[in-house]
Amino acid sequence: MNSLTARKAKLILEDGTVLEGRSFGCEKPVSGEVVFNTAMTGYPESLTDPSYKGQILVLTYPLIGNYGAPHEEMENNLLKFQESSRIHIQALVVSDYSFQYSHWNAKGSLSQWLKDNEVPGIFGIDTRALTKKLREKGTMLGKIVFGGEEVDFYDPSKENLVAQVSCTEKQVYGNGKYKILLVDCGVKYNIIRYLLQRDTTVIRVPWDYPIHTEEYDGLFISNGPGDPKLCTDTIDNLNGALKEDTPIFGICLGNQLLSLAAGADTYKLKYGHRSHNQPVLEVGTDKAYITAQNHGYAVDNDTLPEEWEPYFININDGTNEGMRHKSKPFFSTQFHPEASGGPTDTAYLFDEFVDAIAKYKEG
Repeated sequence: MNSLTARKAKLILEDGTVLEGRSFGCEKPVSGEVVFNTAMTGYPESLTDPSYKGQILVLTYPLIGNYGAPHEEMENNLLKFQESSRIHIQALVVSDYSFQYSHWNAKGSLSQWLKDNEVPGIFGIDTRALTKKLREKGTMLGKIVFGGEEVDFYDPSKENLVAQVSCTEKQVYGNGKYKILLVDCGVKYNIIRYLLQRDTTVIRVPWDYPIHTEEYDGLFISNGPGDPKLCTDTIDNLNGALKEDTPIFGICLGNQLLSLAAGADTYKLKYGHRSHNQPVLEVGTDKAYITAQNHGYAVDNDTLPEEWEPYFININDGTNEGMRHKSKPFFSTQFHPEASGGPTDTAYLFDEFVDAIAKYKEG
């Protein structure tokens, strides 16, 4: 297959816009929410990020596929070069696809990887024009079709996507000094790796697991896809955890779930933050950090209860990027301190979490 022999395909948006390209993945019609990512590298990590469940991902960087697909090497019972066990996006949309790949860690082409996971891919799309449309109108529903095939528009925000990507039973990693209970709402593997590097035992449990039945030194709420308000079981469980003093750390969806449990509100962003270059400011300081993000919802700062305060804010649009309790060791971030693909400027937050656990254990 090459750019001339690849099958024609169409991306159709809910406003009637039709963009024509050619296929380089699985050739089946799909539908989902069309979102864009502005990162220049890291497409294997993005494709396997469970937070993209139900979404058609548009990559704005023009050259995609040049370093193929990663080997499936295991470490600590986790795939070493992926963020989960499979590709989670509905489909991939790019400007230019590289049919030739070269990388020390490549096991094959991106095209074959998409086909193996039954995920469509389409290239030859003006992703710059498409991104401008999404920035003006916000995220839109879309579908990719081939020939005369048809599929209805699908709105993933109406489903509890977390239940679809969470683990289904308890899993244990490592044998460290501190016991971390990780609520899996669609956790990225690098979060588990970062915790294991800090002398911990990670107990990974499903999104609706009754956390009060476990003994742990620290509670971690992971990232994940979709509307946080649909995770009512998780929110109810966190209500109980907030009455205790055990340290809590949440990332991405974990930030939103923790805020809802605390009594705050969340709302859907116009087009979300999905990139490796989002600037955030630590509230009360002049410290700014460059972060990786992937979320379509945000915490409403104005609804935070009196005992909570914003921890970080987005420098571009002023939205919430984290919060913390004023007296208890509870905090969360909307961005990804553990970002695989980078940047990792805020990885120190994992150290702060484990330090809080050590102080808590010491009384």
